[in-house]
Amino acid sequence: MHPILSALLRNKTGAILVAVQVAISLAILANALHIVNVRQGVAARPSGLVDEVSTFNISTRWLRKENAAFDLAVQKRETALLRAIPGVLGVASTNQMPLSNSGSSTSVAIDRKQVNESASTAMYETGDSLVAAWGLRLVQGRDFTAADVLELDMVTSTEQPKTVIITQALADKLWPGQASVIGKTMLFGTGDTADATQIIGVVERLQSPWAPVDESAEYSTILPMRSLGTTPGSSYTVRTEPGQRDRIMKEAEEILRKATATPVIIKSKSTSEDRKQRYRADVALSWMLITVSVLLLIITASGIVGMASLWVTQRRKQIGVRRALGARRADILRYFISENVMITSLGVASGVLLAVGLNQLLVSKLEMARLPLPYLIGGGAVFYLLGVVAVYGPAWKAATISPALATRSA
Repeated sequence: MHPILSALLRNKTGAILVAVQVAISLAILANALHIVNVRQGVAARPSGLVDEVSTFNISTRWLRKENAAFDLAVQKRETALLRAIPGVLGVASTNQMPLSNSGSSTSVAIDRKQVNESASTAMYETGDSLVAAWGLRLVQGRDFTAADVLELDMVTSTEQPKTVIITQALADKLWPGQASVIGKTMLFGTGDTADATQIIGVVERLQSPWAPVDESAEYSTILPMRSLGTTPGSSYTVRTEPGQRDRIMKEAEEILRKATATPVIIKSKSTSEDRKQRYRADVALSWMLITVSVLLLIITASGIVGMASLWVTQRRKQIGVRRALGARRADILRYFISENVMITSLGVASGVLLAVGLNQLLVSKLEMARLPLPYLIGGGAVFYLLGVVAVYGPAWKAATISPALATRSA
């Protein structure tokens, strides 16, 4: 190692540049791939629906406003029509959809003495059974019955349902460590004016319409109610048999349009489309970071090749003398590879420290997850391998130099 160190110390600039390039590339690569993995994990999270691909939302908007009694009659008729379509497995009225990025939420608490909310939860309203329509998995308690459902004229009533179903994530947030939350009271809002409701069921998971990155993505509440008299229209969710979604979406639009004499606007959208739109930015960010990572690897490899080629040219006489003194090709090859490994080691060590520092900055500013150790180990291994592969060509070229030609040309 002494001759290699001596040679490097006489040409410090090139070695330092390569080491710095490796360090910066490793820091960026490790954090970029960590972000990509986190984003892909977020985008792949289950929504809670048993068959998301076979689920869609269909909404009607009447062009003239009617009263609550009209709204209720139309909702029940349209629900029956949708259920009668061949291939439909479940139908329920709902005010919002998971991953749709549009909906309503409210603050919740567990004690009237609280000044601050315990959490913010998405509010799914239904006059039917979202548990059955979406195939949600009940882990505690029961589903709603017809007696639980309130049909409220929202123009004149401020009443809230007395029973609710919540997600396991919200239950864990409100009552950490509790084996069961059935029968517990939850408050919509805080203070003396907060509306109390009793938890009768817990579903394993149900993502909110916004699906944020953290655990609050599954803070959801299902309320047994039909909101009448405010919005001139209705919204339903439909689950179909596998492979029948697109056909049933078209039939549902035609049936609902023909079933009313009132001018109506009908829109439908699959849950798959909602997922794609919700995570479009995450997918774009992942591909951008992957592209940057690949470019960094290419640039780093090019820098190593360029610097190694320069060193070979500068040391032609030295190589020729060593070959004339009996050095084998394998010795010359090993020399340049060892030299590169030493430079890469300096770059990897610096890169690990730089990667940790960069991750600390991201954690503090953007609430990113901490960088796991395997990313640092894997990143270091990648750059060691990259360094050996990149220097092999110039090193082999140096090993094949004829002693006579090298000494004569020098």
